[in-house]
Amino acid sequence: MTSDPKSRFIELKQQQMQQYLHDTITVPEGLEGNVVVTTLDKIYNWSRKSSMWPLLFGLACCAIEMIATAASRYDLARFGMEVMRPSPRQSDLMIVSGTVTKKMVPAIVRIYNQMAEPRYVLSMGACATGGGPFKEGYNVVSGIDKYIPVDVYVPGCPPTPEALIFGLLKLHEKVERQSIAKVPWYRRDTSEYVPVPRLGPDIFDPRQIQLIKEYTLASARTDGDGAAKRGAARRGEAAAPQELSEKAKARIEQAKARYRAKKQQTA
Repeated sequence: MTSDPKSRFIELKQQQMQQYLHDTITVPEGLEGNVVVTTLDKIYNWSRKSSMWPLLFGLACCAIEMIATAASRYDLARFGMEVMRPSPRQSDLMIVSGTVTKKMVPAIVRIYNQMAEPRYVLSMGACATGGGPFKEGYNVVSGIDKYIPVDVYVPGCPPTPEALIFGLLKLHEKVERQSIAKVPWYRRDTSEYVPVPRLGPDIFDPRQIQLIKEYTLASARTDGDGAAKRGAARRGEAAAPQELSEKAKARIEQAKARYRAKKQQTA
């Protein structure tokens, strides 16, 4: 090991270049400092991982840690990721940072569909990954991966900036392992559109609508025996939801009339 700064710089440069040198191609000794032989996949993946632009949005307290990661102390600019884009059409990475409620899922899926390929998703924190401390809440989704594909999970509540940087480096490693000949976005009809979930009395994925029909709405037209109903559902017999009786309809109309009268009195 030499102490001369110039010689030390040349040695470090050679070490950095060593991983890009090809095993079977010999570069003349006089050109080793100017010529590098590598593969198209290596250059393609290196350029993508070195300019991966995250999408600028946050959901809860994990977003504060994401903001701290992009600030001067941790400096995401070291990885070419300081340009957080407000438009999904200019973004490569979606960082789901925070609690995902059922009201937010349709918007998140819609934004994900607007991102151009190649696109990646990082689930940041326990809430985005599995619901976190709000898992049993009626309004919280138990993991964003139930609706969109996730590439990297970062645990923590909330994760520290160091943990997020570690997850980003793992995503870079995944990008480096991809091949331009096998990635799905260069193949026909392989980039799947994710249906936007519907928010009604509860949220459900349109991809599961057939399963919902079979196991949730299936009720056999029997004499009311629960066992017979379950048996009919298992046999896959189709059944429509039962209509309201005239008595139930009358009670609903009376309740509506009382509500309208009360509203007119307060107006």
